[in-house]
Amino acid sequence: MTMIAPPELMTTEALLALPEDGVYRELFRGEVREKPMTRRSRPHSRTEAKVVHHLSKWLDGQPEPRGEIVSGEAAVRLHRNPDTTVGVDIAYISAAVSAASALDAFLIEGAPVLAVEILSRSDTQEDILEKVQAYLDAGVQLVWVIEPIFRTVTVYRQDAPPELFNINGELIGDPHMPGLRVAVADLFAR
Repeated sequence: MTMIAPPELMTTEALLALPEDGVYRELFRGEVREKPMTRRSRPHSRTEAKVVHHLSKWLDGQPEPRGEIVSGEAAVRLHRNPDTTVGVDIAYISAAVSAASALDAFLIEGAPVLAVEILSRSDTQEDILEKVQAYLDAGVQLVWVIEPIFRTVTVYRQDAPPELFNINGELIGDPHMPGLRVAVADLFAR
């Protein structure tokens, strides 16, 4: 009987040491996921700008220490041994997680409070659901999956079924992001 060795698990450090070669890579439990690098569509970029604007406005009204908003596939290590490290479209990082990493660090260590994924044509349902589950497993409190073409947002929370919001809905951050209220329509306004 031939035994097949399990695949060797990669660390975040090994992932980050790979050359930039036009391949987008993330780690899930030490296993590399690869796909071709994609260009962001205009709806994706516009939606990202709107979300960052609304989150930044909310954050400006919060008491110190505030944490921070990051965007643009910010590298976040969600778990160690085996490593789960992903690029997040947009995230709100608590003050504690923010303080744990140097301001000039490439990698954010720890789970964001909010992770936002904006769907692109190249995203598959399997890929997105794996990422959402990784966020929830790491302790992310809120995950927004935004579909810019259909103008919907699916909200995932710890221990709750997902909720789908259309342009008539409102996204509420309580209790993890007190006072955050964003009309879904505002995320897609031109």
